[in-house]
Amino acid sequence: MRIAMMTTCLVDALFPDVGKAVVTVLERLGHEVIVPEGQACCGQMHINTGYVDDALPVVRNQVSSLTEVGADAVVAPSGSCVGSVRHQHVTLARNAGDERLAEQAQALSDKTYEFSELLVDVLGVTDVGAYFPHTVTYHPTCHSLRMLRVGDKPLRLLQAVDGLDLLELPGAQECCGFGGTFALKNEPVSSAMLADKVEAVQSTGADICSTSDSSCLMHIGGGLSRLETGVGTRHLAQILASTR
Repeated sequence: MRIAMMTTCLVDALFPDVGKAVVTVLERLGHEVIVPEGQACCGQMHINTGYVDDALPVVRNQVSSLTEVGADAVVAPSGSCVGSVRHQHVTLARNAGDERLAEQAQALSDKTYEFSELLVDVLGVTDVGAYFPHTVTYHPTCHSLRMLRVGDKPLRLLQAVDGLDLLELPGAQECCGFGGTFALKNEPVSSAMLADKVEAVQSTGADICSTSDSSCLMHIGGGLSRLETGVGTRHLAQILASTR
């Protein structure tokens, strides 16, 4: 397949190794990966905060950039950004009276996948040839769990990794407290939720905490680091990209 990668803002600006890991895995499986240069933000932050007028040109650019490359599928290492493409873009365009954009956004939505979805549902693989000799616990991020309903796909991918010991995370479905601008606007609540999540991660005894969203991983990783727990963090794609 010819697959376009939606890099996401956080991956592009702060966690480029996650994007590289996605490319590594997909190319290992024999697919062509392209990274459209014109893409920027998906507009999720603007929409969620109520700035719909400002979001419209952002969404228009994203839809255009990811559509014009003619890919068979679009992938993003982020459930929240894929959630925005699937559940916000068409509605935003129609509310603005831009039916052409709505049609383009719908076509893009129909072929856009979160990383684990693409691997399991579209490419039909769970064993990607990875090797990662560590104990790992996995936090299922809210958007992937509740908006996209990816279910156990990330866990199935991790279970197939050679050398990896997957440990169950208590209260796994509880939010880590990030929630984009929620962590800024409601810092005390966010910090309390993070404290619960960090405690749960530590209770597993895992070496590594993994998720499929860099935003949640940044939040959880910050909490683990400040407490000097010694627990590392890895995006799901980084683990799947690892080999002997």
